[in-house]
Amino acid sequence: MSGANRRPATPDEMGGVAKMPARLCWLLLGVVLAFGVAASPAQASRANHYDFYIKETKVTRLCHEKTILAVNGQFPGPTIYARNGDVVVVNVYNQGNKNITLHWHGVDQPRNPWFDGPEYITQCPIQPGANFTYRIIFSEEEGTLWWHAHSDFDRATVHGAIVIHPKRGSTYPYPKPHKEIPIILGEWWNADVEQLLEEIKRTGADVNISDANTINGQPGDLFPCSKNGTFRMLVEHGKTYMLRIINAGLSNEMFFGIAGHRLTVVGTDGRYLKPFTVESIMISPGQTMNAILEADRPMNSSGNSRYYMATRTFFVTNPNIVVDNSTATAILEYTDAPPSAGPPDFPNLPAVDDIAAATAYTAQLRSLVTEEHPVDVPGHVDEHMLVTIAVTLLPCGANETCGGPNGNRLAASLNNVSFVLPSVDVLDAYYSSMPGVYEPDFPNKPPFFFNFTDESKPLELSSTKRGTKVKVVEYGTVVEVVFQDTGILGTASHPMHLHGFSFYVVGRGFGNFNKSKDPATYNLVDPPYQNTVSVQKGGWAAIRFRASNPGVWFMHCHIDRHTVWGMDTVFIVKNGKTPDAQMMPRPPTMPKC
Repeated sequence: MSGANRRPATPDEMGGVAKMPARLCWLLLGVVLAFGVAASPAQASRANHYDFYIKETKVTRLCHEKTILAVNGQFPGPTIYARNGDVVVVNVYNQGNKNITLHWHGVDQPRNPWFDGPEYITQCPIQPGANFTYRIIFSEEEGTLWWHAHSDFDRATVHGAIVIHPKRGSTYPYPKPHKEIPIILGEWWNADVEQLLEEIKRTGADVNISDANTINGQPGDLFPCSKNGTFRMLVEHGKTYMLRIINAGLSNEMFFGIAGHRLTVVGTDGRYLKPFTVESIMISPGQTMNAILEADRPMNSSGNSRYYMATRTFFVTNPNIVVDNSTATAILEYTDAPPSAGPPDFPNLPAVDDIAAATAYTAQLRSLVTEEHPVDVPGHVDEHMLVTIAVTLLPCGANETCGGPNGNRLAASLNNVSFVLPSVDVLDAYYSSMPGVYEPDFPNKPPFFFNFTDESKPLELSSTKRGTKVKVVEYGTVVEVVFQDTGILGTASHPMHLHGFSFYVVGRGFGNFNKSKDPATYNLVDPPYQNTVSVQKGGWAAIRFRASNPGVWFMHCHIDRHTVWGMDTVFIVKNGKTPDAQMMPRPPTMPKC
């Protein structure tokens, strides 16, 4: 199937939904979900309901008051709590002044792409004054995930944690902590982020860097006017605490650590890991880490009772990119220790460009392989893809003045295709066999090969093509994607996120991927099972997944300006032959474009 004007097959033609009226299908599904049973491999134990009111809220940071979009007046937004197998219902009321959508990051949503959330991929946005109800089906996820806006740059302030506990009757694979605390890393701009977005769309230049990094929405007391708002975590000696760490930032990979304490990492991206203990972690935008902290500092008058937790950017130098390398802080304080007269102790974080520390940390991520938490790494691959990641250029339009290199517009691409959002969502177009919305011919390899990581290549290689190209795969296909960083406008790390699936990160390396040699180094025994993988600067990462979730699923870099520039594509997974391998019918309540 090729060509934008050729009619894509309908779900029925692809082994799709049983032939009954869509409204009846949806009513029957509603009855099923109402009784707490998800049409998924896991049985839902109950349905939890949340009301999210998205509206403009005034906040003050860095001595500067501004209006932001926030949920229920909170920044970060409310935490969603669920158990493995639950169905959660979120009623979203858009009381703001712009279109918006929400995404449930890392939730597979089996057979349920309708409620995944990325605008113009699986839904049209929720318009001001309108509301939309999401049904979130938790199947195998357990641990920490998060939710965020998936429209424009809204997720800068519209985001929050998702905590998924074990099913009733099940337990953690480690002693239950005394308390669980979300730690959300982010960024703060004094400027209006929507104005920043409109400026880069107009000029083709890069985004101005943030004014501060943040922990739970606060830059910390190293910044002016920030002492009173600094996040404080209160602990008692001898108890353990689960930190549910989320990188919600739009731009930066981050190091994070706590003075005087080591962290035992036990999970990532809603899956368990073999525990390992470190002084600091490295976490990419979109990723989550579960880390256990033991409150074990000496309890005497000569010791300190307060310790900084701190985060700062991890970024290996690229002369074309400026980053915010400020350090955000919060305070861990013992409530049962003598008060300290001096300042909190400060952690020893790796240097901003310490690639060895970041690489060593990532290498320790290995799945916990037990009878209760098995792995199922595909040994045979049906479809191989090599996907080059590049920040590229587009020519400046007529009568325009552009701020990119050599007067061009900055763009981004996968396999030299810079993705263009359509005006109606891809899922509706696919489901309704609507022609001309997308082209089902995203390439399995780049159009030409060269030394991808050589940063001295001529600027002619930086041009790209725009298009709405998607990748169509048969149900059950085992797909291997090797993401390859390129040095066209300078090498850089890229956190690649796939909706609708977790995947095994089976291999990583620096330089150019060698298909003859590098697969021999793959970990097929206990690789981490993630939804966001950091493709290291000047390197590659290989992932595998089984395409057993029918629907339309976005794949993109989780650095937001790269997404806006086109570092995206879409996987369309066809329906299987049995009812439980087919996409759910279209809900009648979907927003209209």
